[in-house]
Amino acid sequence: MRPVVSVRGLRLALPPGADRAHAVEDVSFAIAPGEILCLVGESGSGKSMCAHALMGLLPRAVRPAGGEILLAGTDLLAQDEAGWRATRGARIGMIFQEPMTALNPLMRVGDQIVEMFEAHGRLKAAERRARALDLAAEVGLPDPARLLRAYPHQLSGGQRQRAMIAMALALEPALLVADEPTTALDVTTQAQILRLIRDLQRRHGMAVLFITHDFGVVAEIADRVLVLRRGRVVEAGPAAALLARPQEPYTRALLAAVPSLEPPPRPPVSGATAVEVAGLTKTYVTGGGWGRPVRRVEAARDVGFALHRGETLGLVGESGSGKSSVARLVLRLAEPDSGTVRLGDTDLTGLSGEALRRARRRIQMVFQDPFASLNPRRSVGRIIADGPRAHGVPEADAMARARDLLGLVGLDASAFDRYPHEFSGGQRQRVGIARALAVEPEVLVADEAVSALDVSVQAQVLALLEDLKTRLGLSMLFITHDLRVAAQICDRIAVMRRGEIVEIKPTAALFAAPEHPYTRALLDAVPGRTRAAA
Repeated sequence: MRPVVSVRGLRLALPPGADRAHAVEDVSFAIAPGEILCLVGESGSGKSMCAHALMGLLPRAVRPAGGEILLAGTDLLAQDEAGWRATRGARIGMIFQEPMTALNPLMRVGDQIVEMFEAHGRLKAAERRARALDLAAEVGLPDPARLLRAYPHQLSGGQRQRAMIAMALALEPALLVADEPTTALDVTTQAQILRLIRDLQRRHGMAVLFITHDFGVVAEIADRVLVLRRGRVVEAGPAAALLARPQEPYTRALLAAVPSLEPPPRPPVSGATAVEVAGLTKTYVTGGGWGRPVRRVEAARDVGFALHRGETLGLVGESGSGKSSVARLVLRLAEPDSGTVRLGDTDLTGLSGEALRRARRRIQMVFQDPFASLNPRRSVGRIIADGPRAHGVPEADAMARARDLLGLVGLDASAFDRYPHEFSGGQRQRVGIARALAVEPEVLVADEAVSALDVSVQAQVLALLEDLKTRLGLSMLFITHDLRVAAQICDRIAVMRRGEIVEIKPTAALFAAPEHPYTRALLDAVPGRTRAAA
């Protein structure tokens, strides 16, 4: 069978001063109609560069330096910009990792799908609208007529990704490129999107290049796998054989870094209470102006739990379950409608002004996206020192503490004078952890702190958090949508659904015998669970 696309000896040159000469070097693969090829590797392995080369979307500083990309006999690398405009969307469709940044926030979703037909001169105006509606229904958007009139921010993450898939399929391309399309999604939405992509691919007979760092996703969707490391292919083969019998040490290391669903043995934690939450309730009200209906969302409904000293308590659930809202309420970054949060003997909900600011030193947060939460105009050393200085520590002492903390989280002393953009994602997260520890807190709140990292870096950051918790006697509220991560780091897990805690148990007990149907559904949705269980 003739392949849809053939990549032969692809070389992509990096600008002078980069850590290596080529982003991709001598990469070759072909994808047949109806086949899904997964590109797997760590951040910086060249996965996304391959995708961007296929779409003609390489950064200006990266240029093709050799090889060819053949699509129906045409070398895409040899075509001009007009050729690329005719290729994108019509012959190759792409699903991006983060639909909120890929979709135009100022255009209705339906107009963005219609725009695909307009840009390529396909169909008449009335036919375009009808086809957009058909596509919305095909990708499983609920109430498609209503959602096509909505703006991207009015859709959930899973709905936005479905809209992006509808756009990618609009012109019935022969090749679909999916660049980490499920990384930011919770397990149930991820399972739905993977199933949708697989079903659509079979229905339309498309070739699919699927880029991921998650071997659970690979086990779920791939026909063949190509493993990249620093721009070079280290191993390739049928998915089942490669996952069962990887030949290369690097592939085995990547597989070993995938968190297991089997919780490690953990002694019970029964120390004094570090944080006690009781009756926490928060309802957000939106709309009500310009004729729009009032919408009420119960982010937290009578939430209660205790976090013991030295314990890691996990909050898990789908997007919209209330996990991050509870974290913000615990930190007093949002005001509860009712309920209490006690930090040791202190009632945080009763504090304000200077008293609240002093109390916040005792409970700090590690954010999901360290790049967005670190000031790009300040050096890492000053970012870490800012917290102690704000609480009255002399500048010299704060700077000395920042240097010590960089070593504590595994960063070289040279990091002190560098800026956030000069670090990898995993290194930036270490900076975020150092900043949280700078004021010597008793409690860390980690909100999806490893969800954006590839598996090997994720494993390193989880090990670091575990080590710091033990060494410094910290308590941790760990928020995640990844049950495999929760299994490895949490002593107990509280499962949230629609603002309520539906089940809370020691981790091993919860995974061995989940009682609530929702907990069982979350566990069943974990990608690759069948293989992991086997």
